[in-house]
Amino acid sequence: MCAAQMPPLAHIFRGTFVHSTWTCPMEVLRDHLLGVSDSGKIVFLEEASQQEKLAQEWCFKPCEIRELSHHEFFMPGLVDTHIHASQYSFSGSNVDLSLLEWLTKYTFPAEHRFQNIDFAEEVYTRVVRRTLKNGTTTACYFGTLHTDSSLLLAEITDKFGQRAFVGKVCMDLNDPFPEYRETTEESIKETERFVSEMLQKNYSRVKPIVTPRFSLSCSETLMGELGSIAKTRDLHIQSHISETRDEVEAVKNLYPNYKNHTDVYDKNNLLTTKTVMAHGCYLSAEELNVFHERGASIAHCPNSNLSLSSGFLNVLEVLKHEVKIGLGTDVAGGYSYSMLDAIRRAVMVSNILLINKVNEKSLTLKEVFRLATLGGSQALGLDGEIGNFEVGKEFDALLINPKASDSPIDLFYGDFFGDISEAVIQKFLYLGDDRNIEEVYVGGKQVVPFSSSVKETINLTASSPHPPPFPSCSMVFSTECSLKELDIWRALKASWKAHCINSTLCYTSERSKIWMLLETLGHLFIVVHF
Repeated sequence: MCAAQMPPLAHIFRGTFVHSTWTCPMEVLRDHLLGVSDSGKIVFLEEASQQEKLAQEWCFKPCEIRELSHHEFFMPGLVDTHIHASQYSFSGSNVDLSLLEWLTKYTFPAEHRFQNIDFAEEVYTRVVRRTLKNGTTTACYFGTLHTDSSLLLAEITDKFGQRAFVGKVCMDLNDPFPEYRETTEESIKETERFVSEMLQKNYSRVKPIVTPRFSLSCSETLMGELGSIAKTRDLHIQSHISETRDEVEAVKNLYPNYKNHTDVYDKNNLLTTKTVMAHGCYLSAEELNVFHERGASIAHCPNSNLSLSSGFLNVLEVLKHEVKIGLGTDVAGGYSYSMLDAIRRAVMVSNILLINKVNEKSLTLKEVFRLATLGGSQALGLDGEIGNFEVGKEFDALLINPKASDSPIDLFYGDFFGDISEAVIQKFLYLGDDRNIEEVYVGGKQVVPFSSSVKETINLTASSPHPPPFPSCSMVFSTECSLKELDIWRALKASWKAHCINSTLCYTSERSKIWMLLETLGHLFIVVHF
């Protein structure tokens, strides 16, 4: 007889489960049973030999068990501790400059465009969709300065079912690109509005995070006020620290009364147990000690650090100081949105430090796997809720099929000896991609493949590759406005078309109709004049 007080089960899986614990970087549990309650929590994980006992306790029948194929396995969802959602619009391009030049030439102009809510919807829908398909069940997102589009990012993330922190970026200093900054008062007021409106939504798995961009773009007054908001509301905090040597030097010049970069954040109440700082390539031992004392975390972003020639984070040194650390893609400084890429780059960076005799050993693939899952959950203060398959945690998981259709992985006879081998798991981590991620679960709910309601959203945005808002003469030409009408038309159309082709502009069916109307009017214009 089953126990009447047990909650109903949403899922019962039998097969191989791969996860990490704090004592074992990669534990492979073959032929196990895992049960997930209706609330999305893991209620048991035991050897399959205990099936009869579990069935009596939890009231399930053998036919309710879903058995995985011998080559399939579950692993925890990947945790991206640092990603700029807005920068997805130019990811995979424009990584030819160092950080500060890159921000001025590419990033600030790109983010400035998110004042247009239609464009924001297009990009944010695509980035959430893409990261989920690639196994990111939890993301720590930077939005932009724009409160409404950042609120939209939170709404889209919730609709897709991704677990996330979403931040409205704050910056009241930006001399290189003055069009993209706020006043101190605006930044404080809009942050309070952003936080209040997000909390009113009461999303189950999407939370606000206080987001000063970095100390070079924030005044002391702004940082102090943001620290107070985070403390009063008990909120998480995200920012950047010591990414490049030039940045560290610039911080010294801007804030000469502070001991170092870490001290700037610490003295303004921005270094807490709920803080995650990206990069940290040039943190001193003294600064790492402060991170440890405050309980703050680091997001290791190896792709970005390499792509922008920023530096190498010595993860082993961070771990030696007992500082919490996870991995981040850092789109678009990091050109890949995939956390599998972050795993691979992290191993490579550690190997480079070994080659250069900075360290006497390198991180193993298993250790980096832990950083991408359990480590990331700890860095975001979620390790009591997610990160592995411990009983009581929520079921954030990926179903991996190395033999999926069109898989980039070739498997051979020696890869299997009965149940799945560690070699197959390694092949997925090094060679696999979204084609091998057949299902994604967040909080026990299957979110990939996408539901019909989410598919409808995707289809609406994907079916409208359209130009930007119609530009005024002053926006595009200046001197061309003195031309004849026909020349104005030709120049305007050419400029607008070129702008569209060279951008990631794609949104709303209304603008598609405008574009078609302009095409028609243009032909009529030519007929009339000739």
